[in-house]
Amino acid sequence: MATIGRPRLYPDIQTTWREGKRRWRKAQQTSLKVYHRSKTIEWETPQWFFDQLDAEFHFTLDVAAQQGNAKCARYFTPADDGLAQPWEGVCWMNPPYGKTIGLWVQKAAESAQAGAIVVCLLPVRTDTRWWQRYVAAGAEVRFVPGRLRFEGAANPAPFPNAVVIFRPPS
Repeated sequence: MATIGRPRLYPDIQTTWREGKRRWRKAQQTSLKVYHRSKTIEWETPQWFFDQLDAEFHFTLDVAAQQGNAKCARYFTPADDGLAQPWEGVCWMNPPYGKTIGLWVQKAAESAQAGAIVVCLLPVRTDTRWWQRYVAAGAEVRFVPGRLRFEGAANPAPFPNAVVIFRPPS
């Protein structure tokens, strides 16, 4: 039986190299999935981080809380629909980091125009419409050094964070 095509001079080396390359590609795909995607849009604020900001601002309302992780005595849960409620006083906001984050940032900016102070923990996404329209347009931005480790997370966040402060017009 005649062999068709180019003879394989080093079949063992070629096979080993191809298997190694397949394993490397699979590892890269797995790590990219973990880095760019998350199973949750809810990231609980670390208590020590909140306490530092609370000492400065003295928050009266947590506008985007869950029943078990509210940072203030007065808070809105998903059942309360924080976006539909009036935000007054000094508000803390760590919104869901999903597709609705732009609505939360818009509400924070509008509430500040109405007289509230809204302090937000946000992912730094300077390329997004909501960042350009509301944050870059005049909010105070304090970048969080390094990567924040959220409550209950095994690893630091896969994205940078900033504390964004919306204040009433003077």
